Amino acid sequence: MEATTSQTLHILQRFNRAFLQHDASLLDDLIAEDCVMESVEPAPDGTRHVGRAACLAFWRKLAASRDGEFAEEAIVAGGDHGTIRWRYRFGPGLSQSVRGVTVMRVRDGLITEAHGYVKSGDAPVAAAVRSATAPSDG
Repeated sequence: MEATTSQTLHILQRFNRAFLQHDASLLDDLIAEDCVMESVEPAPDGTRHVGRAACLAFWRKLAASRDGEFAEEAIVAGGDHGTIRWRYRFGPGLSQSVRGVTVMRVRDGLITEAHGYVKSGDAPVAAAVRSATAPSDG
C-alpha cells in the first residue's frame, strides 16, 4: 500500500529524531525487511546495504555515535517519497561540518529505500562517517 504524504512525513520525522537525539532504539520499528540503503561514502556511489538487518545495523551505529552531531535543516514529503536535509558536525569540538540530503521511500509505514548524498568531496567527511559506523571491537 502506497503511503500518503502525511504518513511519509511522520515516518521521516521519527527516523530523523533518532539521529538528533542519539537514540538508536527509535529506529527499531521503522525499517522494512526489504529495505535498501546507500550511504554517503565512499564517493561516488556510497556503500549499499540490503535488508533490514544491514540497514538497521548501520543506522543504529550512526545514531548512537557521539563522534558527530546531526542538525535538521528540512524534511519534505510527497506521497511515498521524502527527503531529509541535514548538517552533520564532526571533528575536534565539532568544528567541521557537511550538508547532505537523504532521499527516502516509505511503504506500509516502513522505510524501504534510502539514498544519502553530501555536498563535499572532502576526505575528512568520509573518515568521520567511517569512524561513526565502524564495527565495534568486542
